[in-house]
Amino acid sequence: MSTPPSRRQPAGAAVLREDVTEAIRAAVFEELAAVGFARMSIEGIARRAGVGKTAVYRRWKSKLSLVLDLLTAFAAQGLPAPATGSLYGDVRALLEVAAHALRHPVASQVIPDLLVEAARHPEIADAIKAALLDGQQGVAALVVRDAVARGELPAGADPDRALDLIVGPLYWRLVVVRTPLPEGYLDDLASAAVAALKA
Repeated sequence: MSTPPSRRQPAGAAVLREDVTEAIRAAVFEELAAVGFARMSIEGIARRAGVGKTAVYRRWKSKLSLVLDLLTAFAAQGLPAPATGSLYGDVRALLEVAAHALRHPVASQVIPDLLVEAARHPEIADAIKAALLDGQQGVAALVVRDAVARGELPAGADPDRALDLIVGPLYWRLVVVRTPLPEGYLDDLASAAVAALKA
């Protein structure tokens, strides 16, 4: 007596390939830089990533959810907290990292566009706050805490004020005015920020 042929077990949910996911994420940044959020489309992202639209929709339901996911992932990476042993050294190191990030060609196109979109989409505003502000506030708090412990700043120094003084001018220059940094600008800005914090 012959045994019936065994039936193939139904497959579970499709496994999402990480290389495809990363290609889509890279394509989103490129597409944002090229056409902006308003004109960005799932079709354009898929074409740039070399995948079908379904590969994008398997991972994200819309371009808004895709951008929010990217901003959340960016926020999770965080900024490294400098530990140079001096307030000036920490401020200068923080400025160097921030300037490098803001001068990146993709960031210099994407950040201004997303700031405009944040006025229309509260979800984007919240994600930008988490990605850009919350992480930097944490780093500024560590810089201030260490400076207080070394006696360079008085107890009760305000980390929010420190963040405004340290990176505020840099954002203004690189994101709003969009002019190159002159030679020695970061050194001068670090000295000015430290003097203002100590005042």
